[in-house]
Amino acid sequence: MRAWALRACSNGRASRLVLALGGGTVAALATGASASVAFSEGDRPWHSTMTKPVLPALIPGRSNMHVLRRTPYTVSLYTCLRSKDSKQADFVAATRTLTNLIFNEAMSLLPMFPRSVRTPVPGATYDGLSLPDPSTDLCVVSILRAADSMADCISNQYPGIPIGKILIQRDEVTALPKLFFSKLPKDIKSRLVLLVDPMLASGGSANQAIKVLKEGGVMEEHIIMLCIVAAPEGLQALANAHPKVRVLCGEVDQLLNAQAYIVPGLGDFGDRFFGTD
Repeated sequence: MRAWALRACSNGRASRLVLALGGGTVAALATGASASVAFSEGDRPWHSTMTKPVLPALIPGRSNMHVLRRTPYTVSLYTCLRSKDSKQADFVAATRTLTNLIFNEAMSLLPMFPRSVRTPVPGATYDGLSLPDPSTDLCVVSILRAADSMADCISNQYPGIPIGKILIQRDEVTALPKLFFSKLPKDIKSRLVLLVDPMLASGGSANQAIKVLKEGGVMEEHIIMLCIVAAPEGLQALANAHPKVRVLCGEVDQLLNAQAYIVPGLGDFGDRFFGTD
């Protein structure tokens, strides 16, 4: 069983998480650096000799909260998700594409292992990286039911990755999130956990899910939450309750309205994805 040991250390203006396996430091992950990457004259970010991988952009004022890089393509996908006139098939297709983009971006937040390989060209080498093996080092935990849309997509990309489930619903009397069910991998405390939920609104369900993970032995710094849309209130709630949990969201919306709906939002995600609206 692999035990993950992440420790913070200071290095000038940036902070790092250093991964130690069996007592030996083998990789470092920048977590507090600026969202923009400065390249020296010898670095060419469009070229295979680039030496500094680009990390996901940081949300301003948040040292461990990131947002998907905004491109015309991602905006077109969000336009489809947000339009009330989108058909279910189009909504599902856009969700799956965005989930893949967010998951691929999240892989850049994992510990990195420098790796040099020889190419088929005689005498040529390539200085690259290796990342943790999803089937042995990671797991996905979904907050039912809407998050199954994301978990299934990740599972299709990496069929061997374990999937945990947590069911949380709001108590009609207290209006507080209540845990109804959880089923997690037995070795979850030795894995890095990707907690998925497409909508991070007030943060109540996410906070409760993180508590379940911590009670199962998972350290805060081993949790990365992935969401498609987040409200500022939810991000703040997570930062207050679980400051070491990292977050990667697709887009950050404006606010929660009086009914606790994300604005501009996209409606009830689960109903629109599963066709029960």
